[in-house]
Amino acid sequence: MSDPFNTPWLTLVGLGEDGPAGLSDASRKALTEAEVIFGGPRHLELMHAGEKGRAWPVPFSIDPVLAERGRRVVVLASGDPFWHGAGGSLMGAVTRDEWISHPVSSTFSLLANRMGWKLEETLTLGLHAAPYARLHPLLADGTQILCTLRDGQAPAELATFLNDAGFGASTLTIAEALGGPRERLRETTAEAFDLTNINSPVAVAISVAGGKGLPQSCGLPDDLFQNDGQITKRPIRALTLSALAPRAGELLWDIGGGSGSISVEWCLAARGARALTFEPRTDRHDNITANAAAFGLSHRMQAHLGKAPDCLADQPLPDCVFIGGGGSQALLDHLWEILPHGTRIVANGVTLETETLLMQAHAEHGGHLLKAEIAEAGPLGSMRGWERARPVIQWSVNR
Repeated sequence: MSDPFNTPWLTLVGLGEDGPAGLSDASRKALTEAEVIFGGPRHLELMHAGEKGRAWPVPFSIDPVLAERGRRVVVLASGDPFWHGAGGSLMGAVTRDEWISHPVSSTFSLLANRMGWKLEETLTLGLHAAPYARLHPLLADGTQILCTLRDGQAPAELATFLNDAGFGASTLTIAEALGGPRERLRETTAEAFDLTNINSPVAVAISVAGGKGLPQSCGLPDDLFQNDGQITKRPIRALTLSALAPRAGELLWDIGGGSGSISVEWCLAARGARALTFEPRTDRHDNITANAAAFGLSHRMQAHLGKAPDCLADQPLPDCVFIGGGGSQALLDHLWEILPHGTRIVANGVTLETETLLMQAHAEHGGHLLKAEIAEAGPLGSMRGWERARPVIQWSVNR
């Protein structure tokens, strides 16, 4: 807790569309005593900040706030400063005794109350500065989603995205200027969207309908991924994800990424999981980038062009490594040298050379060695027969 005798120099003030009328006495006092007030142009105008006002720079940066350290500074934020607000951006640069926060009801709280939705059963997203593809893994019939949007043009774009994704029957409640005298709510569906003159700030409540959404298990259908045939096939991918055992917030190195399907499913499997995917071929690197974007994962999954181990230098060390292509003794030796103890390693191979490599690695380092042979039914003349895929050998070990 803050020292009561050491007044913080920085105050975060949550602001609603009702402006000064919705502020607490503590917020009003901070604003009166402030030497500098930071905020968006709309916030500064709403609070009549005058000469004290400083608009956020474009592109956004907290550096101007930090440059005023020691003066009495107020940062204005919409609603709750720690729900898609400036608070989270500032926290990495200030200590606990430097700041205090006075929130008001967030956009999500206000809209949930207008809709009569339980917040604990509702998903919330800040899409005002993120692609609509972030919705892709979340869309499923019956899901309730609240999201903030960029401006008055964005709801129509969102409706188009939902239509294209097969969720045109979803109900959209467009909320303008929630909590203030300009508040307005209008309802339509994504497929019938024809609303105009939508005022900012804007948020949308989505009652998802009309589609099935992504399966919530590992081993997504291969045709969901842009690929050139170099892809870990669905059954082996499910087996591999089980061995990788993704956990919340962990980082994966996906070496020889191919289509990036392993990285995609790693990120989908655990909250906040991240992946760095390494691929030497430009065309496959492009496929990885396209798949990350399509699944709304570009913020958690990055593709690097290069051949391991050379391309691994200066990268943050992972919690887990997957080797899906390009396995070699030099790569295994390098990984064994640089990875911290406890790092999980999973390597798949289909060639005789890779099988020999992984069998020798198992003999030297231990772990678990598995051989998977899969056959699928296919046409055989006028009847059916088994079509066998190449056997896959998998070595998994803790460094």
